[in-house]
Amino acid sequence: MNSVDTPAESTVAPDPAGPAAPRRPRFGLLPRIAVAIVLGILLGLVMPEAIARVFTTFNGLFSGFLGFLIPLIIVGLVTPAIAELGRGAGKLLAATAGVAYLSTIVCGFFALALSLLVLPRMLDGAEVVSLENPEDSAIAPYFSIEIPPVIEVMTALVLAFCLGIGLTLVRRGALQESFEQLRTIVVRTIEAVIIPLLPVYIFGMFLGLTMNGQIWTVIGTFLAVVLLVFAMTVVVLLAQYTVAGLAVGKNPLRMLWTMAPAYMTALGTSSSAATIPVTLECTKRNGVPEAVAGFVVPLCATIHLAGSTLKITTFSVAIMLVTGMPIDIWALAGFVLMLGVVMIAAPGVPGGAIMAAAGILSSMLGFSEAAVGLMIASYIAIDSFGTATNVTGDGAIAAVMGRLSRGRVSGDLSVDEAPHVQGV
Repeated sequence: MNSVDTPAESTVAPDPAGPAAPRRPRFGLLPRIAVAIVLGILLGLVMPEAIARVFTTFNGLFSGFLGFLIPLIIVGLVTPAIAELGRGAGKLLAATAGVAYLSTIVCGFFALALSLLVLPRMLDGAEVVSLENPEDSAIAPYFSIEIPPVIEVMTALVLAFCLGIGLTLVRRGALQESFEQLRTIVVRTIEAVIIPLLPVYIFGMFLGLTMNGQIWTVIGTFLAVVLLVFAMTVVVLLAQYTVAGLAVGKNPLRMLWTMAPAYMTALGTSSSAATIPVTLECTKRNGVPEAVAGFVVPLCATIHLAGSTLKITTFSVAIMLVTGMPIDIWALAGFVLMLGVVMIAAPGVPGGAIMAAAGILSSMLGFSEAAVGLMIASYIAIDSFGTATNVTGDGAIAAVMGRLSRGRVSGDLSVDEAPHVQGV
């Protein structure tokens, strides 16, 4: 009997090990996005316009769907997150808004000081070349479909605040369970549609930028400014994550690397709101509780604009210098303070921050129509770098708020209990 049993066991044992051994390496979102960006730039140099218009058409449809989904993401994630926070949700809301605005204006004043110190030397003798409106040179889609959102982004945010805080005041019941089910639906939609198609969308974005040539014109004109802005964003992110790392007792560089998929996604989408799913998942991987992350990340995607403020401030000073406009330090300081207010809810649309700031560029800094047009063209061509800084900084703020809220709010879920978005 033993001689029969032993071979049977030896033949069965390798079977389960056989299929389990060749585990395929996971090709995550970050490498997919990197490949999409590289292919978009390379193929943009050789692809026929007829084929490129297919991707432009796809991007228009996908962008419309994103615009439709963003308010639902905000309501579906923020409402149950606030409800799960329980007591202290109102205080956390005020604290988060205060920290986000402080981060925004500190970055703005840092950019202003460095720009006034460095740019006059860097741009000495520089002249502005003519730039077209980026939309005039864009590749036209074959067709477009309007998908208007059910509600506006700001309306969704206020609604989520009201409902979420209201749910903390009543006994848990069917309404809160309904919003938790809505969150599940939103997360599943993100998993099944948004995450798989994001690399294709980003490929189309970089393909179009390369083919219309606008990005190269702007970079050629303001190369020194672009390099200065990039260097400042690195300093800002290192400073933000140094503070966050000290707050939570973790390695700041490791936390920053964990946020890399969010940075790369924002680099391609140029939209903080469209990057919420990826930012949220990366933030939870840094150990921020689900209840805090699900509340802070969508909120900061709307109100935390440190990278955009830094970039707009720097380019404003650059354009004032190369066009011969007088430099008024006090007007620029007031401009920075106002930027953090007027751009709220603008991150829902790629390039929305500069569109929102166009009014105060004219009213506070005296920009002419031509100067505003130059600012818009310059900003939109490298819009994604400011957006990427915004969303990456959101993760730092979420970590800080998670530390500050520990023991002061109820309902914090552990990382293991939190629902995760697959594919990030």
